[in-house]
Amino acid sequence: MTLADKLKEARKNAGLTQNELAEKLCVSRQAITKWESGKGIPDVENLKTIAKVLNVSIDFLLDDEGVADKTVIKEQINLSDYVKEGKLRSKKDAVVFSKYPNAVISPLIAKKKSTKGQKIFGNLLGILTDAPFGTDEVYNQIADAHNAYYLVEQEGKHIMVTVTEDFIESKVMAKELTGNKFEIGEYVYRKASYKVEK
Repeated sequence: MTLADKLKEARKNAGLTQNELAEKLCVSRQAITKWESGKGIPDVENLKTIAKVLNVSIDFLLDDEGVADKTVIKEQINLSDYVKEGKLRSKKDAVVFSKYPNAVISPLIAKKKSTKGQKIFGNLLGILTDAPFGTDEVYNQIADAHNAYYLVEQEGKHIMVTVTEDFIESKVMAKELTGNKFEIGEYVYRKASYKVEK
């Protein structure tokens, strides 16, 4: 799907006409027509505004492979309002379950990919200390331990969900995430051995 196609689809999903979008962006309707027909592309500032107005990410608009998210919804939460009950293993499980009670929810184990420098240093430190693994692996898991990640499957959509102490963020993915392990951006995700359910 091209940038032109994605722009047109996102505009229609937002329920806007070309004229309405043009007004919100402070550009002419002809500019929108040009972008949607592939005869021109918006500049960086217009791309930022388009992403905000149409509630899509810039990555989605520019991603040719179609893996990036389509829609991102971020909502404020108060974690202390949620109760760990039944089979729910944490308050963060309770948050995602309350948002998606009828979906299949797989908790994810997330690990940030190591940079070359971290790998070299971690392997060297592992050799010097006889550690059975590189320290970069441990650092990358600890550094992100305050977030909980989930893959939600609902009505044919795959939704990546992040729950922190303060918010829940849901990203509708452009295509299905299959298998027990997959990569998105700088993270590798692996499905946990249980589902979130009461």
